[in-house]
Amino acid sequence: MRVTGHGTSISWIPSESVSGWLKGGFDLRLSHYDKPPAEQVTAVAQVEQMRQDDRFRFANVISGWGDFSTKEPTAGWDEESGLLMGSTTVRLAVGSATFMGYSLPVLRDISHPDDDTVVLTQTVGGRTGVPLPRTVKHPPYVRWQAPIVWTTLALTLRRDGSSGVALVGASAFPRHWVYDADGAITAKSAVTELQKWMDHSFGPRTPWGNQDSEALVVAAESAVERRLSSQIMSGDRTTGSRTEVRTLPEGHVLIRQGDQDDHVFLVLDGVLDVLVNDEPVGEVGPGAVLGERAVLGDGRRTATVRARTAVRVARVPGAALDDASLQDLAQTHRREDPVPDPTEG
Repeated sequence: MRVTGHGTSISWIPSESVSGWLKGGFDLRLSHYDKPPAEQVTAVAQVEQMRQDDRFRFANVISGWGDFSTKEPTAGWDEESGLLMGSTTVRLAVGSATFMGYSLPVLRDISHPDDDTVVLTQTVGGRTGVPLPRTVKHPPYVRWQAPIVWTTLALTLRRDGSSGVALVGASAFPRHWVYDADGAITAKSAVTELQKWMDHSFGPRTPWGNQDSEALVVAAESAVERRLSSQIMSGDRTTGSRTEVRTLPEGHVLIRQGDQDDHVFLVLDGVLDVLVNDEPVGEVGPGAVLGERAVLGDGRRTATVRARTAVRVARVPGAALDDASLQDLAQTHRREDPVPDPTEG
């Protein structure tokens, strides 16, 4: 039996992921942020078109097969599997210049955890063609070239015909989205650490120096959350409400169960734990929208939400958002259903 599998990661720069002196260049339009990638990526031709439209920085397309006709399976790679490197357009006073990215060799491995499973692992990446002079924390302490970006995808193929793709390693910057064989977004890198990336992502501290970085990954948000996030970040023109962006440290309690509040939060970066009666019931990451149940109900928070990492969130009055979308969102957040408190009789 021959089993095939496919997956894609798209790496892009959200507006909220850039800070410090580098943000000035983006704000002056010397470079640009990226619009969120497509919600469905169903073919390599679509990824290629996104590259031509300058929609991302690079893509990792992993595609392969496993042959389970014998006790010990064999596996291989499809021709389309590999790297699609984007470009960087720099806007100058007299026009603009486009610099193609510098691609590094694709790294691949095939393993056999057991007789019923094969895992194809592929690392792709490179760096922008635009220089990024800066001081760094390792010899030679000054770098002219941009840091390295990469993703490592693992494609698992099973004898029963099933398959799955996972982001198992990635550079600390930019944001990485993962799509399954059906083209649906399944996971995202949870944290973009710009300074860490600039300080460390070169030389031996990359997969080409035999050192990958484990990716902190969370499940992708729902379609209704993506719809609401657009409303939150654009503000509400009818009410004139403004979106407030906050940066919060690890351990900060964003929402406390039982408190009264009428605001909704959009997670821009980082991971937060959701607790009911002090018991963990879930986690949320970039793209998640929180707090709608209090807005739709009596204003009382039904769960506690605490930052597991440093986080950035956008805060907006619930009244500024579409009530029907909040109702739809509440139906997906069954994780917040109160559970019995064991201390109560």
